[in-house]
Amino acid sequence: MATKASGNPLQLTLATGAFAICFAVFGSVSALMPLLKKSLGLNAFQVSLAIAVPVLLGSLGRIPLGMLTDRYGGRLIFSLVMLCSIVPAFLMGLVSDYTQLILCGFFIGIALAVFSVGVSFVSGWYPPEQQGYALGLYGIGTGGQSLAAMFAPIIASGLGVRWGFWTFGILLIIWLGLFWWKAENAPRRAPVKSLKEMLAPMRERMSWVLSLYYFLTFGGFVAMGIYLPIFLTDLFKLTPQDAGLRTAGFVALAVAVRPYGGKLADLIGGRKVLIWVFPLTMVMACLMMIPQIVPFTIGALAMATAIGIGNGAVFKLVPEYFPQTVGAVTGL
Repeated sequence: MATKASGNPLQLTLATGAFAICFAVFGSVSALMPLLKKSLGLNAFQVSLAIAVPVLLGSLGRIPLGMLTDRYGGRLIFSLVMLCSIVPAFLMGLVSDYTQLILCGFFIGIALAVFSVGVSFVSGWYPPEQQGYALGLYGIGTGGQSLAAMFAPIIASGLGVRWGFWTFGILLIIWLGLFWWKAENAPRRAPVKSLKEMLAPMRERMSWVLSLYYFLTFGGFVAMGIYLPIFLTDLFKLTPQDAGLRTAGFVALAVAVRPYGGKLADLIGGRKVLIWVFPLTMVMACLMMIPQIVPFTIGALAMATAIGIGNGAVFKLVPEYFPQTVGAVTGL
């Protein structure tokens, strides 16, 4: 078995796969929203709220889940989150009105909250000099949103909207069984911390600075990933299938460059990487304001590259500053 000194590719693969399928469950909501908008007769505000609601639980849930992972280990918490994500994934296929959509959408946000669990789980298996690259590879799991954006509309057009959700729910059941069978927690480097000790980093300025960096990189990724299908269908009149493929391209690019962002941060430091990432993101956002498909596409793809690299750099900074409370700080 691989040791912590050399890392553990099996545990990294298990965590990345779990994260990817959870993210596909979460991403299926925005991927199928153009179809739900039509079938339920939703207006623009209702669509925006329905897309944003899953992010609410997904964001707030990361803090307690990160703390629980630090205390009880990623194998248990990861498995529980996957189990809890399966239920709303299947219920989403049965919604018949807006209230049900909001309620099921809220609870499907638990699939997004799994991120902080995996960061703590993976970082425990790798030494500091390899954590940026390892966590960048784990971040490939956000490509699950690309899978949802690409395949959910295609599945829905052939089998019905419900199967756009149920397909990923079934995949999650399968991966949950594999994860519970093969996953192991990394050997602990320190005694289990009390709740007061786990909350202590939140009183430090750097934890909030990292939160801002994360808000701008991964937050930007999530925002673009969930709203691109709506932008492309409403503003440029693309079909849901075409919009899904283009959104998948954005997500895939951001995911593909994330490990290189982590590797670059290992070499020159996360702060130096972010110094050029943020200005580039701002310029590309301005380019996307032009209501023409060519500049919009160029801006979107360049932004995907920038925030993907930036996100990999932020992954590196968390265990660098807070090696004993990775889950709690990542949740924050």
